[in-house]
Amino acid sequence: MSMLQADPTADLARFAATLKLADIPPPVLRRAEDLFLDWLASALAGKGARPVESITRFMRSMGPADGPSQILIDRSRSSPLVAAVANAAASHFAEQDDVHNGSVFHPAAVVFPPALAVAQALGASGADLLVASVVGYEVGIRVGEFLGRSHYKVFHTTSTAGTVAAAAAVGWLLKLSPDQMRHAFGSAGTQSAGLWEFLRTAADSKQLHTAHAAGAGLTAAYLAADGFTGARHIFDGPQGMAAGMSSDADASRLADGLGTRWTLAETSFKFHASCRHTHPAADALQQLMREHDLAADAVARVTAQVHQGAIDVLGPVVDPQTVHQAKFSMGTVLGLVAVQGRAGLTEFDAAYRDPAVVAFRERVQMTLDDEVDRAYPARWIGKVQVTTTDGRQLAARVDEPKGDPGNTLSRPELEDKAMRLAAYRGGASPAEMRQAIDQVWNLANTSAVPRFFT
Repeated sequence: MSMLQADPTADLARFAATLKLADIPPPVLRRAEDLFLDWLASALAGKGARPVESITRFMRSMGPADGPSQILIDRSRSSPLVAAVANAAASHFAEQDDVHNGSVFHPAAVVFPPALAVAQALGASGADLLVASVVGYEVGIRVGEFLGRSHYKVFHTTSTAGTVAAAAAVGWLLKLSPDQMRHAFGSAGTQSAGLWEFLRTAADSKQLHTAHAAGAGLTAAYLAADGFTGARHIFDGPQGMAAGMSSDADASRLADGLGTRWTLAETSFKFHASCRHTHPAADALQQLMREHDLAADAVARVTAQVHQGAIDVLGPVVDPQTVHQAKFSMGTVLGLVAVQGRAGLTEFDAAYRDPAVVAFRERVQMTLDDEVDRAYPARWIGKVQVTTTDGRQLAARVDEPKGDPGNTLSRPELEDKAMRLAAYRGGASPAEMRQAIDQVWNLANTSAVPRFFT
């Protein structure tokens, strides 16, 4: 029996502890820079959001008034824990941060905040930050894939797998041994949490999910460095994560292709400012309306043909009461696409309750589609059927939504997105964001990770 078959947790911990810069193909490092810029701008877009400011106020009140690590939304400084938690809360509010399809996991929001905060505290190099971030992505995505589709029905994978991802990234920066890294996984896994119930009542929990994951993972890594032990079989033990959180877990996914399959490079950028489950249908509807030169008021009915995960997450949101809840409403997203032409940040703020958008929302339904469901989560196919007011039956499909690796955003497109995110809530001036973009593109050659926007 091979080591992989015998103990995938050990293999994953060894990979996380021992990965070196030279092991990572240059295109993967460039992709890590792309993802870091996308995250940095997304965190700025959380500035001023009530849940983000609430978590940030709480963390500041519990931590030092100064420190080595930067809180991005106001450029203040504190301890690595305070900064990591505050920045993670900010990362996930605008719904513009990245997503890995196969694990249904948003890595950036839980990997970059603790990695940046600890790298700043340690005086680590830009290359070290990139390697640590790759470790966080590779570990977190595999844990998400391991937990399977049944997990996501109830648990928010970004919060659960994200706790382990954060521990892995910080553990690499702290130079944990493979055995210490395994203990960090154990301490992270026993703290992993995050339930979808918050969506039904437009609660603030999503920001708490990423904040907690970043903080708990960072804590697990620092404790492991101090000799603190965690469960050695936290993933697949008889009372581990899979036992309590999944009915279709697959332990072979934990160490799948380590060092050859770079899951970070499979990660998608978000184009629409909404839950990723809405994106395939939104792209398909945009395509259909463009091809047939349709106006919103010419559409009598839209059927979005979706996978079960979309129904599980989006189905409870029938009458969104906040901008954030509206981002989980298929009808609202398609209504914004149809009426406003796009479902961006400003469109949500200005028009999610617009009568024309609400009226369109009421003409949208979701149905489970066997082809789409079988392809998910490896592929997120978008299919819509439209009935027009004059009785025509139209259909469109998108096999690779905008932002997926095969239909990705170029660096100029990423820079444009970053500028818009920075301007959204005044998180950074155009000059400041352009300087930050230059700093990100030069991270690999930077001797010490910078503090941005100072």
